[in-house]
Amino acid sequence: MPPWPRKRSARITNGRALTGTQDSPMKLLPSIAGPADLKKLSIEQLPQLAAEVRQAICDQVAKSGGHLAPNLGVVDLTIAMHYVFDFGHDRLLWDVGHQCYTHKLLTGRQHLLGKLRQRGGMSGFPEPRESNFDLFSVGHAGTGISTAVGVARGDTLGGEGWSADNADGRRVAVVIGDASIVNGVAMEGLNNAGTLHRQFLVVLNDNGMSIAKPQGAVAAYFDHVRLSQGYSEFKKTAREFAKHMPGGSTLAEIYHRLGEVSKNLAHEVHTNGWFEHFNLVTVGPVDGHDIKALVDVLNEAKEFDRPMVLHVKTVKGKGFGFAEQDSCTFHSPSPFNMLDDMENEGCRVELKKSGRSFTAAFGEAMTDLMARDPKVVACTAAMPDGTGISKVQAKFPDRVWDTGICESHAADMMCGLAKTGWKPFMAVYSTFLQRAFDQCFQEAALQGLPLRLCLDRAGLVGGDGAVHHGFCDIAMLSVLPNAVIMGALDEPSMKAALEFMASHEAGLTSLRYPREAVLDRFTNTACPPFELGKSRALIRHARPDVAIVAFGTMAHESAEAIALLGEYTVDLYDARFAKPIDVALLKDLLGRGIPVVTIEDHSIRGGFGACVLEACNDHGLDTRLITRLAIPDFWIHHGERKEQLVDCGLDPAAIARTVRSVIEGRSTPTSTTSAPTRSTSAV
Repeated sequence: MPPWPRKRSARITNGRALTGTQDSPMKLLPSIAGPADLKKLSIEQLPQLAAEVRQAICDQVAKSGGHLAPNLGVVDLTIAMHYVFDFGHDRLLWDVGHQCYTHKLLTGRQHLLGKLRQRGGMSGFPEPRESNFDLFSVGHAGTGISTAVGVARGDTLGGEGWSADNADGRRVAVVIGDASIVNGVAMEGLNNAGTLHRQFLVVLNDNGMSIAKPQGAVAAYFDHVRLSQGYSEFKKTAREFAKHMPGGSTLAEIYHRLGEVSKNLAHEVHTNGWFEHFNLVTVGPVDGHDIKALVDVLNEAKEFDRPMVLHVKTVKGKGFGFAEQDSCTFHSPSPFNMLDDMENEGCRVELKKSGRSFTAAFGEAMTDLMARDPKVVACTAAMPDGTGISKVQAKFPDRVWDTGICESHAADMMCGLAKTGWKPFMAVYSTFLQRAFDQCFQEAALQGLPLRLCLDRAGLVGGDGAVHHGFCDIAMLSVLPNAVIMGALDEPSMKAALEFMASHEAGLTSLRYPREAVLDRFTNTACPPFELGKSRALIRHARPDVAIVAFGTMAHESAEAIALLGEYTVDLYDARFAKPIDVALLKDLLGRGIPVVTIEDHSIRGGFGACVLEACNDHGLDTRLITRLAIPDFWIHHGERKEQLVDCGLDPAAIARTVRSVIEGRSTPTSTTSAPTRSTSAV
């Protein structure tokens, strides 16, 4: 059954249906094999195409999950851009790549939509492996303008940049949205873009949202900005002049021919705008859902040989009532059902549940911790729902902050709070922690300040793929003197770890946990408190054949593997700490000649196993008895997390095979992982 009834398709009814074309005589979307087919349509047909694209995206996200609201908001804008530009030749870059679904459907990838974010299907982010229309594989925010500046400079140096004298050159456009414009790198890119002496278009998709409500003074400014009177007067006067000029119909020609008068008018375009400080002509805001108006302004913008910002106002979740009304929930929902609600003549949405998550457990644990300790404060960087901080913020609004997409600022701010005697916790996805490493080094670790990092989405993340895997946080943080790195096994261990962090004042601490449901496999016995550098025995024998030392939730896969090794005795330890390592445990095991297998969902390079090897070497222990299992040294792309574990040799069956080979001596234990065959399945 489709996620909403097809019979009501003319308009939105209580959020029930999209502006639809189900009764139209001919579908347009199936005929679009690429942008060339799009250009064959009349402008009057484009709204119908937009409705079909929205329907296709909603149908698929309802089945597989994915980024819904942000993609619905840019359907019209994306169609207009491909209608005007030739991005098979011109350059299109995306900042906040989760807005790219429409772009992909228009560039020959409709056949991949049915397996969105699954193995062999469409990635949820721009992906050059899929198409030459995607220039970068990108899932972080703030980078688009800077990379676009580099592309523009490269094309110009190579004689391929568009100009009035090189009509066959390449134009450059970058779409930035979901409030990533407030990111520091985006500001650096804007600052440099203003020095370009060529066409360069920044399209600001201003939907009034990031993942959550955008924060800060810049966001407040965009909430109040309106179409500048200066720009209106400029266009009015320019058109009057253009009437008397042969062929004078574009902004570029007008700019060059009007002399100082036009330059003064053009200055008015940005004098009242934020971007004046970056030497960028600003147009807008314009209606991002009026395709005809977008086509008109983009046709002018593509002929403008100066850096320009086109400010486009859009509605996140456009065309789907529930997504418009609750764009946070429907930013990236799990699969959902649309059910009839006859009483209200509409429908209701039910998100499919997958069990209690670590994120939910973290939110509750932090709420309890803050209730008991008034010195604890917390923050997140544009991820209040994704990290569970929204629940904490609702109860402690004066002690919890959302900084927007500004991880570096968030870390520095929390260090300032630590300096003044507070206990700061920063909730951040592991993949986004990379953006604040400098602050973890300079302002936290170097100062000896107790910044507390709560790393959600650590390890393999499933459908979001390589751009979001939390695979290098241990490697980054382990180089920092006195840093403490922990992994949560389940909900009780998460609570115990947070208690340890709240009381630890000697420096930076971190706790990593995955995007998974919490399991209760080891909750039949009480969870002991965390002691610095001490592991926890989960299964122990007097004389085991081998010992598995697992970091974090990989203890669950290890327990399943042990069940497949019934003929052997296998110890299992929850390492708890990647730094400092439990050297006493290693001395005991290796001293008795017991082989050790370390297991983690982090890169083999610089991860928990590497820390174990270093600790053994420092203490003169025999590293030949150690075998490491971890994420191999190649990219793991999107798919189900279980598939990714198989790719890495971290599923229970693969773990059991490795442990059996170690016990039976068929392969000599080594200090490197025996990497499985690399997946080469095409997307």
